[in-house]
Formats: sequence, structure tokens, C-alpha cells
Amino acid sequence: MSVAKVMKEKLEREFSPYILKLEDESYRHAGHAGANPEGESHFQLLIVSDKFDGVSRVQRQRMVYDVLAVEMKERVHALVLKTLTQKEYDAR
Repeated sequence: MSVAKVMKEKLEREFSPYILKLEDESYRHAGHAGANPEGESHFQLLIVSDKFDGVSRVQRQRMVYDVLAVEMKERVHALVLKTLTQKEYDAR
């Protein structure tokens, strides 16, 4: 199973997101430190969930990193996060 698929499944299970967009940007980092020649090492994530209500931006990121701890340790070198509530997403 791909790293992206595992990550999506974990995030969906934990956060029941309204929106979950996970983009593999590894191709943009080919040859750079931390880049895996097989890909799936650099990602950008947009996740919109009510679980972030009343939670600071830093704590939201920690919540996501906790869920993806195995992937971050084993394969993922970089993860750009945008963590929003439904209200924050609608107000953009």
C-alpha cells in the first residue's frame, strides 16, 4: 500500500475531515536532502476538521504529526500542513 494511502486512511479515521487533500510533491525535491528516489517523501496536506475547534495552530500540527508518527519516522521527510476548522475554511 502506498504511503499516501496509509496517511489518508489514518487521517480520515482520526479526524473525520470535511476536506482532506494530500499532495505528493516529492518530484519537486528530487536530488535534495531527504528525497527518496521512489517518491512519497515530501507532501502537502490540507485538512479541514471540527476536531481543530478551539485548538491552537501548533497543537493542531502536533495532532497530525502524532497520527502520522510512523510515516514521519520511516519515509516522509517533509510535510507542509494547513489545518483548518470548517468555519475557518469557509471564511477564506
